[in-house]
Amino acid sequence: MTVTIFHNPDCGTSRNVLALIRHAGIEPVIVEYLKTPPSRERLQQLVAAIGSPVRALLREKGTPYAELGLGDPHWSDDQLLDFVAQHPILLNRPIVETPLGTGLCRPSESVLTLLPVGPLPPFTKEDGERVVDTGARRA
Repeated sequence: MTVTIFHNPDCGTSRNVLALIRHAGIEPVIVEYLKTPPSRERLQQLVAAIGSPVRALLREKGTPYAELGLGDPHWSDDQLLDFVAQHPILLNRPIVETPLGTGLCRPSESVLTLLPVGPLPPFTKEDGERVVDTGARRA
């Protein structure tokens, strides 16, 4: 069973998702996508697996989103993927792949539906918020 997280260690949500995966007893493959950016083809695979438009995976805060004019609806998905390939910081995070599916895990507890184990004991996030796993998983 392989679980992969596209991770930014500077992001609290990403750190919480990684901690939740480890809380489940799983040591994931960690892709620090700012150090090792996914190829454009890999980005296409992730978008297809998530089933969301490319635009839904773009991060605005702390990125060149505004400077590049990416809020303009004239950009095609292909063009947006090109921007993300050139500027990996534009990729929202964390993205997690498991045998149950792939998802953008915001909020962090949304990763629970992707974990092929459970239900898990309660977990406390960095900010002290307690997460209770209902046991609901993707089919």
